[in-house]
Amino acid sequence: MSAKLFIPGPVEVSAKTFAAMTQPMIGHRSGDFKKLYASIHPRLQELFGTVQPVFLSTSSAWGVMEGSIRNLVGSGKVLNCMCGAFSDKWLDVSKKCGKDAVGLQVEWGQPVRGEQIREQLKAGGFDAVTVIHNETSTGVMSDIAEIAAAVREFPEVCLIVDSVSSFSVVPLPMDALGIDVLLTGSQKALAMPPGLALFSASKKAMERAATVKGRGYYFDFVEFAKNQAEDMTPSTPTIAHIYALRSKLDDIFTEGVAARHARHAELNAMVAEWVARRGLGFFAPEGYRSKSLTCVANTLNLDVPALLANLKSRHNLIIDGGYGKLKGKTFRLSNMGDETRATIAELIAALDDSLDR
Repeated sequence: MSAKLFIPGPVEVSAKTFAAMTQPMIGHRSGDFKKLYASIHPRLQELFGTVQPVFLSTSSAWGVMEGSIRNLVGSGKVLNCMCGAFSDKWLDVSKKCGKDAVGLQVEWGQPVRGEQIREQLKAGGFDAVTVIHNETSTGVMSDIAEIAAAVREFPEVCLIVDSVSSFSVVPLPMDALGIDVLLTGSQKALAMPPGLALFSASKKAMERAATVKGRGYYFDFVEFAKNQAEDMTPSTPTIAHIYALRSKLDDIFTEGVAARHARHAELNAMVAEWVARRGLGFFAPEGYRSKSLTCVANTLNLDVPALLANLKSRHNLIIDGGYGKLKGKTFRLSNMGDETRATIAELIAALDDSLDR
């Protein structure tokens, strides 16, 4: 039996979700596909908190992250907010796209603040700002409402937000916040296999994209919009993932979106209580801690590789031993997706057993 994942992604995928992917194949230009896309679209708009179209991309979220740069950054600059491994990478992506990229570097473990962005944007000449809402490498969740309010003071600037590990975990009302691109992926908070990205773009973002040259084809927002209007995608979609997405949306709306948010908060609190009970620390500061996972500061100098080995050999569970330069200094425990009080209790019991031996 394969080990159960409590890593920050990919997360555990239910048998129901896997079964949904095995339905018979259909033509991606057929009426059946159009019905499939049309059937899930209103619920996607509700989850995104938008009246704008929601697009389906056969790629990882990084494809849409790069695509957002290509579509929304023209001759102006892009401000890449950096507070961990994945947000730091966005600066490199922007530069490799040939854009005039400026990095707003925040110490790992700290959130990006609205005032920091405001000070950068005052210099002028920016087309866009990129933010990772929930930085999984550090367990930091920045205050997206505060950030969006700062960016709204600069009407010419588009706000691009990665919500891969926070989408459906906490409320993210795209239109109300004024987010111009909200993107997510299938393998983290949505608890599906990797391979599908979802995103929506504001009217301002679409108008900007139409004027930007060199945005390519595969991630061209204008092409996505043309095809979505006909309940299609620009290129061949991963139909099996979309079947799984329909099944997952059934799960989410049966549970209730608010109840899903509350469940994630409750499970996250269970892990936090365990961290405090064991005398360990949190890498992220109070008030800015992820609700999807916990990045545990190894304040007791535990042998993290031994802990991981014990969890896998004795309990068939896998956690993460820290990302990049934080390896061994932290370890990460995920509570996102389909986890329950019972599964998190199982994880906590296994951690206690492994540490007490």
